[in-house]
Amino acid sequence: MNFIEWIQKRLISHGFNPGTADGIWGRNTLNATLAFQRSRNLPAEGVLNKATIDALGASTLPAAPASAFAKSPASDAPARDLLDMMPWMSLALRKRGMHEGRDNPELREFLKSDGKTLGDPAQLPWCGDFVETCIAVTMTNAVLPGNPYLARNWLKFGQTVDPCFGSVLVFWRKKRSGTSGHVGFYYSEDADTYHVLGGNQSNSVSVTSLRKERLLGARLPLVGGPYARRVITDASDWELSENEF
Repeated sequence: MNFIEWIQKRLISHGFNPGTADGIWGRNTLNATLAFQRSRNLPAEGVLNKATIDALGASTLPAAPASAFAKSPASDAPARDLLDMMPWMSLALRKRGMHEGRDNPELREFLKSDGKTLGDPAQLPWCGDFVETCIAVTMTNAVLPGNPYLARNWLKFGQTVDPCFGSVLVFWRKKRSGTSGHVGFYYSEDADTYHVLGGNQSNSVSVTSLRKERLLGARLPLVGGPYARRVITDASDWELSENEF
């Protein structure tokens, strides 16, 4: 049982309906959390802060898993507290490894789970579609950019921040002054590259390195914060991408 599944089961035990307890932070879970917070006179922000978690755990049912806020033992896994704070990253990681060819039906179903999609990922560039789906499904109040399928349009999303875990990173392709680009989520970094969790990277959802000199900007949502601005140094040998496809 992961942390979000525990949250869902606790909501159910208190009489709120998050849908199926599947461990995924989606619209139903967010709405149930907001309703629970209002019922307990807590700020109805949909954020799983300590006050909300304490209120959810207030009964004779099992306490939250001890690992809920612990760092995963996997060397390349982000801290649990960051994933709980940034549900779009938790969802993106669940889709890691999906390939536009091998997993085409499942990937297409995911990309339209927010109610719209660019189209077949095997035929069209889908990095923006992936970012849009992860945020739209988990952050229902977030205002998305017009035409989110164009990577550079994500420079208009939310608020400008220095690159940090979970932020939307926008890169130029071919040339800085052009229109081509790539978009994904900050996972970690080293001296010269950002390690990006995103779609349309070697035709799949993966963590890939992009040179820092290609960065155009980093963004975080205006809703649901405040967010930890955490820089994660990682010397893992991720594949370097020069031209995403």
